[in-house]
Amino acid sequence: MDESETNSEPNTFEVTRRTVIETGTTALLLAALPRAALAAGPADEPPPPPVTVDLQINGRLRSLTLDPRTTLLDALREHLAMTGSKKGCDHGQCGACTVLIDKRRINSCLTLAVMHDGESITTIEGLADRDHLHPLQAAFIEHDGFQCGYCTSGQICSAIGMLAESRQSVPSYVTADLANPPAKLTDAEIRERMSGNICRCAAYPNIVAAIKQAAGRST
Repeated sequence: MDESETNSEPNTFEVTRRTVIETGTTALLLAALPRAALAAGPADEPPPPPVTVDLQINGRLRSLTLDPRTTLLDALREHLAMTGSKKGCDHGQCGACTVLIDKRRINSCLTLAVMHDGESITTIEGLADRDHLHPLQAAFIEHDGFQCGYCTSGQICSAIGMLAESRQSVPSYVTADLANPPAKLTDAEIRERMSGNICRCAAYPNIVAAIKQAAGRST
């Protein structure tokens, strides 16, 4: 055996910041590729044919021709220019897109427009009666229940649905006595029932105060 080979040191692998970044990026790409391929579907698959949907929005019939995969939120914002309902997370986690369907609150980013053909839909644009604000809108202003305002339309629509649920004796996880409804709207009850609506400005105390005031005026 050659002397230079016997005296040579074993090869070492030096871990650098560059190798860590390159290795991590490669791993992420490999993990994402199968899911991306499945989401894309066959390359020659044609898009579904458009469908006609009749939506009763804020008391007005709106007829739209849509891709059947269009969410209700995109139908409102992109096809009807009703941008009061906000697209926050687009995954049903923040509540900024909350609207009322047949007086029940729903995340409009998680439902398809075609699923609500003929149903009554109320958005933030339809709450005020001309120059007279809805009691919750007025209470949010009075109690400064918003800062940036991005979540406010969803907060107000959700609060309207929540108060209706409370009046119908729908329990929550913090309801103390399920055998004696309806539950009193304490701060804890309101916070639990509104937990699906996130305020990144953290105006929660003011939001709770506004809802309590509106609840008192509506009873």
